[in-house]
Amino acid sequence: MLILLLGIIFLHISALVLLFVSTTVSVWTTWPMGTSDLWLNCSTDSIVCDGASTGVWIQAVQALMILSIIFSFLSLLLFFCQLFTLPKGGRFIPTGIFQILASLFVMSGAIIYTLMSPDWVNVGNSFGYAYILAWVAFPLALISGLIYAVLRKRE
Repeated sequence: MLILLLGIIFLHISALVLLFVSTTVSVWTTWPMGTSDLWLNCSTDSIVCDGASTGVWIQAVQALMILSIIFSFLSLLLFFCQLFTLPKGGRFIPTGIFQILASLFVMSGAIIYTLMSPDWVNVGNSFGYAYILAWVAFPLALISGLIYAVLRKRE
């Protein structure tokens, strides 16, 4: 039982770390002369980075990624609270719901970024590793949320 509990906690924390890194790192899109992310556009020619575009779609992606981090963190806190207060045989439904919502937020943000990114059609541009981390965090958060929804508290 202890190994299962540690595995679930490790899965949750790894999804949370991936969400945090993918939101804060400046490599969602790369091109030969620099990188861009949700917050900054950086060029290799200069030290100064410009702010990201002020389009509504990038603000939606920013909000969804921040919401995914918040909901995943709240889910982890709620799991620890329920671990000590939930009666024997009870399910971790609220924890699972929060984690599933976090996964849906990150999926929605990544889809919006994919469809609305103005640079995706250029030949030299590609998606960076932070974008890929967001897509990796989605199934991890979804799987951990589903595990929480099915999990029963045992003695």
